[in-house]
Amino acid sequence: MNQSEIREGYFGRYGGRFVSELLIPALEELTTAFKKYSRDSAFKKEYNNLLREFAGRPTLMYHARNISEKWGADVYLKREDLLHTGSHKINNCLGQALLAKKLKKPRVIAETGAGQHGVATATAAALMKLECCVYMGNEDLRRQALNGFRMRLLGAFVVGAGDQMGTLRDAVNEALRDWSSSVDHTHYIVGSVIGPHPFPSLVKWFHAVIGRESKKQIIRMTGKLPDAVFACVGGGSNAMGMFSGFLTESGVDLIGAEAGGTGMKKGEHSSTLKMGKPGVLQGCYTYVLQNKAGIVDNVHSISAGLDYPGVGPEHAHLLETGRAKYVAISDDSALAAFQELSETEGIIPALESSHALAAARNWVFDQKKLGRKKPMIVISLSGRGDKDAAEAQRLMEKQGRVFQ
Repeated sequence: MNQSEIREGYFGRYGGRFVSELLIPALEELTTAFKKYSRDSAFKKEYNNLLREFAGRPTLMYHARNISEKWGADVYLKREDLLHTGSHKINNCLGQALLAKKLKKPRVIAETGAGQHGVATATAAALMKLECCVYMGNEDLRRQALNGFRMRLLGAFVVGAGDQMGTLRDAVNEALRDWSSSVDHTHYIVGSVIGPHPFPSLVKWFHAVIGRESKKQIIRMTGKLPDAVFACVGGGSNAMGMFSGFLTESGVDLIGAEAGGTGMKKGEHSSTLKMGKPGVLQGCYTYVLQNKAGIVDNVHSISAGLDYPGVGPEHAHLLETGRAKYVAISDDSALAAFQELSETEGIIPALESSHALAAARNWVFDQKKLGRKKPMIVISLSGRGDKDAAEAQRLMEKQGRVFQ
């Protein structure tokens, strides 16, 4: 159990299991299986082989020299974008699909926002011969049409969720409804460190490889720990994976970048930790964007993967204890970072990752104002930007940017 978990399934006062009684047996079964297999050497060997031989781990720690020169800092990128399927999501999906096989569940379901988790789930299901159904908000299907096709090409049944503007919250709701009526033969591959216990701990465990690798790599490359580590935060899986490697290193700042959208009014952003308050959302007690009556707010982000009104409960705990800091990054700043990394380093990042890049840039320039010379930082590049190219082009052209 993580040191921050005072009670099983809780991080401080956040977490827990707030679900229909229909799901309790499946969650108990999953908890027992997770405890067993996370300690089982044969399971860990099989999982690690999949990460190495199929997904492409370890991923590179890349010294971004051009950005470093431009910013006046030593900037390192943890290249999760180089993994098979294009993001960190495959770490968790391979692990949970393997658990589904151990549980003898022939069918898996998933929710997805930007589509990367859906693609990774469909990929793992195809590899392991599992039936697969993915729920995706209708607005996200519009923004991420390529990923919708990729999932179907991989053999998954893709279901649009919510109304015309449906997003990740609607997809999670539909997945939970499905699971409630199919628990006997279906495993729900939750895509982030959200939801009822054991999912926040389970998903973190599968993504902790990001932080373990990062810590070893940066020490090997530089001989020291970074001054700060950055990651984008929607539900918060890539951030939790990265942060886990540095949680006990008090000299390393942990900084999460949320979606500041177009402003801080309700419906304009998805900055849960900055603007939300504690409440229950989709199975756990965490920070939620909600009104005084507890009704969940509409949210917005340029990035479909950050377009969520909640956040993982461990992030809420890290905020409350002060171990991590969280900043809101606007759509415009994320889009500028998307373009900057592309034309400066030849790396097109996901719009989610672009929020972390923008947060890192702001932090570096703040440090320089304070007289700190050439800080050294690590940024989790959680995914590649192919999926965002069409939407980014549309938005850039709307802003008047013309590409020859």
